[in-house]
Amino acid sequence: MAVGRVPLRVLGLHGYRQNERVFRERTGALRKVLRGRMELVCVSGPLCIRAREAATEKLDPQPNESRGWWFSNSQLQTFDALEETDSCQGLEDTLALLDRVFTEQGPFDGVLGFSQGAALGAILCALKSQGDNRFPFHFAILVSGFKSRATEHQGYYQNAIKVPTLHVFGETDRVIPGPMSQELTSCFREPVVLTHQGGHFLPASASEKNTYCTFLDQFLK
Repeated sequence: MAVGRVPLRVLGLHGYRQNERVFRERTGALRKVLRGRMELVCVSGPLCIRAREAATEKLDPQPNESRGWWFSNSQLQTFDALEETDSCQGLEDTLALLDRVFTEQGPFDGVLGFSQGAALGAILCALKSQGDNRFPFHFAILVSGFKSRATEHQGYYQNAIKVPTLHVFGETDRVIPGPMSQELTSCFREPVVLTHQGGHFLPASASEKNTYCTFLDQFLK
């Protein structure tokens, strides 16, 4: 589905313990190789990470600015992608925030999510595929994504998700192992998959540029 807008406006969803500023910095190389095709608009998650947890994360030197999209442990208010839980917290706050973002800062042609932000992007795709009209977009790029292991989120993955997606993950990713990202691709109808030999980051080398561009160009025609 072509959208007829150049560049494409894409909503950026950061990883856990990051924020919109950190994510914009971390996507610098990717934004450079996609200049003219994609304009990235980043937003911070609504959940503030506790200082004692965020202080262990070297990506953000200011722990009080570390943000998340939901907690897998609602009691401790922490998140672990590997944690299977019957009680999580925060996703409804996140969806309410994004509803406002789409209304006030949209329109957006797509979403770009990294790590927990990619898991969130997949949930947005599922909601859209199920007929939820709060989040109008046409495609998603999901980097180091995974299926949420929260019991209350499993309904998002029961039916094949019809939104066009590009799934990107590293063969040596130790934070979100490749099989977890591969599992997420199985939830989508006709996903495009790009693997790289690196770890937990957004790849943007010349060898990956063609895949990004080919995927995005179908929405520019």
